[in-house]
Amino acid sequence: MARSQSTESKKENEKRKLQKKKDKEQRKEERKANSLKGKSFEDMLAYVDENGNITSTPPDPTKKRSISLDQIVISAPKQEATANTLRTGKITHYNSSKGYGFITDDQSRESIFVHGSALTGAVGENDRVSFQTERGPKGLSAVNVKKV
Repeated sequence: MARSQSTESKKENEKRKLQKKKDKEQRKEERKANSLKGKSFEDMLAYVDENGNITSTPPDPTKKRSISLDQIVISAPKQEATANTLRTGKITHYNSSKGYGFITDDQSRESIFVHGSALTGAVGENDRVSFQTERGPKGLSAVNVKKV
């Protein structure tokens, strides 16, 4: 009669599997116990006190302050570049075959896109130019570019 092929390592593997299964069931029960289901809306609310701390108690209505809409600032307005001012700069890159390039502004040192259709004369790299800017779909672009 043949003996069972159960070895020590098979028994250990079975024990580990059973332990993992028990641990999984235990975690499942803990999740069910700590679940937010069944809690009321009031239990889930959080309030902010006058010092900016989060608390579970509602604020005191006698300490309520009235704020006008003019006092609320959501963000700082963008600084629009004025299109009428004449700026100067240097062409750092210009590809005449593709018809575009970039100008480095003397004052702000930012790189501004220039299209070949915005040129009033022939220009090349390292030329000093005067230009105006306008807001394009992808940012500032130079217009009325003239060689100085």
